[in-house]
Amino acid sequence: MRNLTFLLLLCGSLFWSACKSTSSPEQAANDPEKEEWIQLFNGKDLDDWIIKIRQHEVGDNFGNTFRVKDSLLTVNYDGYTDFDSQFGHIFYKEPFSYYKLRAKYRFVGDQCPGGPGWAYRNSGLMIHGQDGKTMGVDQDFPISIEVQLLGGNGTDPRTTANLCTPGTNVVMGDTLFTNHCINSSSKTYHGDQWVTTEVIALGDSLIQHFVEGEEVLTYNNPQIGGGSVSGHDPALKVDGQLLSGGSISLQSESHPVEFMTVELLNLEGCKDPKAKNYKSYIVKHDPASCEY
Repeated sequence: MRNLTFLLLLCGSLFWSACKSTSSPEQAANDPEKEEWIQLFNGKDLDDWIIKIRQHEVGDNFGNTFRVKDSLLTVNYDGYTDFDSQFGHIFYKEPFSYYKLRAKYRFVGDQCPGGPGWAYRNSGLMIHGQDGKTMGVDQDFPISIEVQLLGGNGTDPRTTANLCTPGTNVVMGDTLFTNHCINSSSKTYHGDQWVTTEVIALGDSLIQHFVEGEEVLTYNNPQIGGGSVSGHDPALKVDGQLLSGGSISLQSESHPVEFMTVELLNLEGCKDPKAKNYKSYIVKHDPASCEY
Protein backbone atom coordinates (compact mmCIF):
# COMPACT_ATOMS: atom_id res chain seq x y z
CA MET A 1 0.00 0.00 0.00
CA ARG A 2 2.83 2.34 0.88
CA ASN A 3 4.42 1.70 -2.52
CA LEU A 4 1.11 2.38 -4.28
CA THR A 5 0.61 5.62 -2.36
CA PHE A 6 4.16 6.70 -3.18
CA LEU A 7 3.63 5.96 -6.89
CA LEU A 8 0.40 7.93 -6.95
CA LEU A 9 2.07 10.92 -5.30
CA LEU A 10 5.03 10.66 -7.67
CA CYS A 11 2.78 10.52 -10.75
CA GLY A 12 0.82 13.51 -9.48
CA SER A 13 4.01 15.45 -8.93
CA LEU A 14 5.31 14.60 -12.37
CA PHE A 15 1.99 15.55 -13.96
CA TRP A 16 2.01 18.93 -12.20
CA SER A 17 5.62 19.54 -13.25
CA ALA A 18 4.75 18.65 -16.84
CA CYS A 19 1.83 21.07 -16.79
CA LYS A 20 4.05 23.82 -15.43
CA SER A 21 6.78 23.20 -18.02
CA THR A 22 4.18 23.10 -20.81
CA SER A 23 2.70 26.47 -19.82
CA SER A 24 6.00 28.26 -19.30
CA PRO A 25 6.88 28.74 -23.00
CA GLU A 26 3.41 30.15 -23.67
CA GLN A 27 3.71 32.50 -20.73
CA ALA A 28 7.13 33.61 -21.94
CA ALA A 29 5.80 34.12 -25.49
CA ASN A 30 3.00 36.30 -24.14
CA ASP A 31 5.23 38.35 -21.82
CA PRO A 32 3.56 41.80 -22.00
CA GLU A 33 6.87 43.53 -21.25
CA LYS A 34 8.85 41.82 -24.02
CA GLU A 35 9.31 44.08 -27.04
CA GLU A 36 8.68 42.35 -30.36
CA TRP A 37 10.87 44.13 -32.90
CA ILE A 38 10.28 43.49 -36.60
CA GLN A 39 13.43 43.12 -38.69
CA LEU A 40 12.47 45.16 -41.77
CA PHE A 41 15.82 44.16 -43.30
CA ASN A 42 16.32 40.43 -42.85
CA GLY A 43 20.07 40.47 -43.59
CA LYS A 44 19.65 38.19 -46.61
CA ASP A 45 17.68 39.81 -49.43
CA LEU A 46 15.45 42.72 -50.46
CA ASP A 47 12.29 40.66 -51.03
CA ASP A 48 10.30 42.81 -48.58
CA TRP A 49 11.26 46.07 -50.29
CA ILE A 50 10.13 48.06 -53.35
CA ILE A 51 12.60 50.20 -55.30
CA LYS A 52 11.89 53.53 -57.02
CA ILE A 53 14.70 55.50 -58.67
CA ARG A 54 14.12 58.80 -60.45
CA GLN A 55 13.92 58.50 -64.27
CA HIS A 56 13.04 54.80 -63.90
CA GLU A 57 9.88 52.79 -63.36
CA VAL A 58 8.92 51.34 -59.97
CA GLY A 59 10.84 48.12 -59.39
CA ASP A 60 13.76 49.00 -61.69
CA ASN A 61 16.89 48.72 -59.55
CA PHE A 62 18.94 50.81 -61.96
CA GLY A 63 22.67 50.16 -61.76
CA ASN A 64 22.03 47.57 -59.03
CA THR A 65 21.94 50.56 -56.68
CA PHE A 66 20.39 48.69 -53.77
CA ARG A 67 21.86 45.30 -52.91
CA VAL A 68 22.78 43.01 -50.03
CA LYS A 69 26.47 42.42 -49.44
CA ASP A 70 28.02 40.73 -46.40
CA SER A 71 24.63 40.81 -44.64
CA LEU A 72 24.39 44.60 -45.10
CA LEU A 73 21.79 46.56 -47.06
CA THR A 74 24.04 48.69 -49.25
CA VAL A 75 23.58 51.68 -51.54
CA ASN A 76 26.12 51.65 -54.39
CA TYR A 77 26.97 53.61 -57.52
CA ASP A 78 29.53 51.44 -59.30
CA GLY A 79 26.92 50.95 -62.04
CA TYR A 80 26.68 54.71 -62.72
CA THR A 81 28.84 56.86 -64.98
CA ASP A 82 27.15 60.02 -63.67
CA PHE A 83 24.59 60.46 -60.90
CA ASP A 84 22.41 62.70 -63.11
CA SER A 85 19.91 63.51 -60.31
CA GLN A 86 18.77 59.88 -60.16
CA PHE A 87 17.64 60.07 -56.54
CA GLY A 88 16.40 56.72 -55.32
CA HIS A 89 14.40 55.19 -52.49
CA ILE A 90 13.78 51.66 -51.31
CA PHE A 91 10.40 51.22 -49.59
CA TYR A 92 9.40 48.63 -47.02
CA LYS A 93 6.35 46.68 -48.19
CA GLU A 94 4.01 47.81 -45.38
CA PRO A 95 3.02 51.24 -44.00
CA PHE A 96 3.05 52.03 -40.27
CA SER A 97 1.54 54.71 -38.05
CA TYR A 98 2.66 54.34 -34.41
CA TYR A 99 6.15 52.89 -34.04
CA LYS A 100 9.79 53.06 -33.09
CA LEU A 101 12.15 52.82 -36.07
CA ARG A 102 15.82 52.04 -35.50
CA ALA A 103 18.63 51.88 -38.04
CA LYS A 104 22.37 51.36 -37.77
CA TYR A 105 24.23 52.93 -40.70
CA ARG A 106 27.55 54.23 -41.93
CA PHE A 107 28.86 56.14 -44.94
CA VAL A 108 31.69 54.62 -46.96
CA GLY A 109 33.75 55.32 -50.06
CA ASP A 110 33.51 58.24 -52.45
CA GLN A 111 30.52 60.16 -53.73
CA CYS A 112 29.21 59.27 -57.18
CA PRO A 113 30.43 61.65 -59.95
CA GLY A 114 27.78 64.27 -60.64
CA GLY A 115 26.28 64.11 -57.17
CA PRO A 116 25.34 67.51 -55.68
CA GLY A 117 27.65 68.99 -53.07
CA TRP A 118 24.98 68.91 -50.36
CA ALA A 119 24.55 65.15 -50.89
CA TYR A 120 28.09 64.32 -49.70
CA ARG A 121 27.69 61.65 -46.99
CA ASN A 122 23.95 62.23 -47.09
CA SER A 123 21.07 59.74 -46.87
CA GLY A 124 17.82 59.51 -44.98
CA LEU A 125 15.05 57.56 -43.33
CA MET A 126 11.83 58.68 -45.01
CA ILE A 127 8.79 58.18 -42.75
CA HIS A 128 5.04 58.85 -42.98
CA GLY A 129 5.58 58.83 -46.74
CA GLN A 130 3.49 58.24 -49.81
CA ASP A 131 3.31 54.77 -51.33
CA GLY A 132 6.38 54.31 -53.54
CA LYS A 133 4.16 52.83 -56.26
CA THR A 134 2.39 56.20 -56.59
CA MET A 135 5.59 58.14 -57.39
CA GLY A 136 5.96 59.63 -60.84
CA VAL A 137 8.75 58.40 -63.12
CA ASP A 138 10.54 61.74 -62.77
CA GLN A 139 9.64 62.36 -59.10
CA ASP A 140 12.71 63.11 -56.99
CA PHE A 141 11.50 62.41 -53.43
CA PRO A 142 8.39 60.86 -51.90
CA ILE A 143 6.09 63.27 -50.10
CA SER A 144 7.26 62.39 -46.61
CA ILE A 145 9.08 63.37 -43.44
CA GLU A 146 12.84 62.85 -43.78
CA VAL A 147 15.07 61.93 -40.88
CA GLN A 148 18.21 63.17 -42.61
CA LEU A 149 21.37 61.13 -42.05
CA LEU A 150 24.66 63.01 -42.49
CA GLY A 151 28.31 62.11 -42.04
CA GLY A 152 31.11 64.53 -41.20
CA ASN A 153 33.84 65.63 -43.59
CA GLY A 154 36.59 65.04 -41.03
CA THR A 155 36.84 68.67 -39.95
CA ASP A 156 33.62 70.66 -39.71
CA PRO A 157 30.63 70.12 -37.41
CA ARG A 158 27.71 68.44 -39.16
CA THR A 159 24.76 67.08 -37.21
CA THR A 160 22.78 63.97 -38.14
CA ALA A 161 19.14 62.88 -37.62
CA ASN A 162 18.09 66.30 -38.87
CA LEU A 163 14.62 67.05 -40.21
CA CYS A 164 13.90 67.71 -43.89
CA THR A 165 10.43 68.09 -45.40
CA PRO A 166 9.90 67.09 -49.05
CA GLY A 167 6.33 68.22 -49.71
CA THR A 168 5.58 68.47 -46.00
CA ASN A 169 5.54 70.76 -42.97
CA VAL A 170 5.60 70.19 -39.21
CA VAL A 171 4.74 72.15 -36.07
CA MET A 172 7.49 73.09 -33.63
CA GLY A 173 6.22 74.59 -30.42
CA ASP A 174 3.10 76.43 -31.58
CA THR A 175 4.54 77.43 -34.96
CA LEU A 176 4.11 75.81 -38.37
CA PHE A 177 7.65 75.12 -39.56
CA THR A 178 7.89 75.72 -43.32
CA ASN A 179 11.66 75.75 -43.94
CA HIS A 180 12.94 72.67 -45.75
CA CYS A 181 15.44 71.49 -43.11
CA ILE A 182 16.34 72.04 -39.47
CA ASN A 183 19.41 70.69 -37.71
CA SER A 184 19.25 68.40 -34.71
CA SER A 185 21.39 68.79 -31.59
CA SER A 186 23.49 65.68 -32.32
CA LYS A 187 27.24 65.58 -32.39
CA THR A 188 29.19 65.03 -35.63
CA TYR A 189 30.15 61.52 -36.75
CA HIS A 190 33.23 61.63 -38.97
CA GLY A 191 34.67 58.76 -40.96
CA ASP A 192 33.14 55.35 -41.56
CA GLN A 193 31.90 54.70 -38.02
CA TRP A 194 28.56 53.02 -37.35
CA VAL A 195 25.81 55.27 -36.00
CA THR A 196 22.47 54.18 -34.50
CA THR A 197 19.49 56.45 -35.08
CA GLU A 198 16.02 55.87 -33.66
CA VAL A 199 12.72 57.56 -34.42
CA ILE A 200 9.55 57.52 -32.35
CA ALA A 201 6.49 58.33 -34.47
CA LEU A 202 3.05 58.58 -32.87
CA GLY A 203 0.62 59.02 -35.74
CA ASP A 204 -0.07 62.66 -36.61
CA SER A 205 0.95 63.92 -33.16
CA LEU A 206 4.53 63.51 -31.93
CA ILE A 207 7.79 62.59 -33.71
CA GLN A 208 11.17 62.39 -31.93
CA HIS A 209 14.68 61.73 -33.25
CA PHE A 210 17.40 59.99 -31.22
CA VAL A 211 21.09 59.39 -31.96
CA GLU A 212 22.98 56.81 -29.90
CA GLY A 213 20.17 56.89 -27.33
CA GLU A 214 20.04 60.68 -26.91
CA GLU A 215 17.05 62.76 -27.99
CA VAL A 216 18.16 65.34 -30.59
CA LEU A 217 14.93 66.70 -32.15
CA THR A 218 11.18 66.82 -31.43
CA TYR A 219 8.21 68.15 -33.40
CA ASN A 220 4.49 67.62 -33.93
CA ASN A 221 1.66 67.42 -36.45
CA PRO A 222 3.42 66.23 -39.62
CA GLN A 223 1.37 67.34 -42.61
CA ILE A 224 1.44 67.77 -46.36
CA GLY A 225 2.54 71.23 -47.53
CA GLY A 226 5.43 73.31 -48.78
CA GLY A 227 7.73 72.49 -51.68
CA SER A 228 11.07 70.66 -52.15
CA VAL A 229 9.45 67.88 -54.17
CA SER A 230 8.91 67.65 -57.92
CA GLY A 231 7.53 65.28 -60.52
CA HIS A 232 4.68 64.18 -58.25
CA ASP A 233 0.97 63.79 -58.96
CA PRO A 234 -0.59 67.10 -57.79
CA ALA A 235 -3.71 65.23 -56.67
CA LEU A 236 -1.63 63.48 -53.99
CA LYS A 237 -0.34 66.72 -52.48
CA VAL A 238 -3.26 67.98 -50.42
CA ASP A 239 -1.66 70.80 -48.43
CA GLY A 240 -2.70 70.89 -44.78
CA GLN A 241 -3.64 67.21 -44.61
CA LEU A 242 -2.19 65.65 -41.47
CA LEU A 243 0.02 62.58 -41.93
CA SER A 244 -0.97 59.86 -39.47
CA GLY A 245 1.37 57.29 -41.02
CA GLY A 246 2.65 55.96 -44.29
CA SER A 247 5.60 54.35 -46.01
CA ILE A 248 9.12 53.93 -44.66
CA SER A 249 12.00 54.17 -47.13
CA LEU A 250 15.78 54.55 -47.29
CA GLN A 251 17.50 56.98 -49.67
CA SER A 252 20.14 56.86 -52.36
CA GLU A 253 21.39 60.42 -52.84
CA SER A 254 24.78 59.80 -54.53
CA HIS A 255 27.00 58.76 -51.60
CA PRO A 256 27.51 55.06 -50.76
CA VAL A 257 25.93 54.04 -47.46
CA GLU A 258 25.49 50.76 -45.62
CA PHE A 259 22.72 49.71 -43.23
CA MET A 260 23.52 46.95 -40.75
CA THR A 261 20.02 46.85 -39.26
CA VAL A 262 16.64 48.40 -39.99
CA GLU A 263 14.08 47.36 -37.40
CA LEU A 264 10.71 48.50 -36.13
CA LEU A 265 8.68 48.16 -32.94
CA ASN A 266 4.99 48.53 -33.74
CA LEU A 267 3.29 50.66 -31.08
CA GLU A 268 -0.18 49.94 -32.45
CA GLY A 269 -1.80 46.73 -31.21
CA CYS A 270 -3.64 45.15 -28.31
CA LYS A 271 -3.84 47.09 -25.03
CA ASP A 272 -6.40 44.82 -23.35
CA PRO A 273 -4.69 43.08 -20.37
CA LYS A 274 -7.17 40.22 -20.71
CA ALA A 275 -5.92 39.32 -24.19
CA LYS A 276 -3.23 36.70 -24.86
CA ASN A 277 -1.21 39.16 -26.96
CA TYR A 278 -1.48 42.20 -24.66
CA LYS A 279 1.62 44.38 -24.71
CA SER A 280 2.26 47.01 -22.08
CA TYR A 281 4.19 49.30 -24.43
CA ILE A 282 1.39 49.67 -27.00
CA VAL A 283 0.36 53.31 -27.49
CA LYS A 284 -2.60 53.01 -29.89
CA HIS A 285 -5.17 50.33 -29.15
CA ASP A 286 -6.36 48.18 -32.04
CA PRO A 287 -9.24 46.01 -30.68
CA ALA A 288 -9.31 43.87 -33.83
CA SER A 289 -5.76 42.70 -33.14
CA CYS A 290 -6.54 41.24 -29.70
CA GLU A 291 -6.50 37.46 -29.27
CA TYR A 292 -8.49 35.77 -26.51
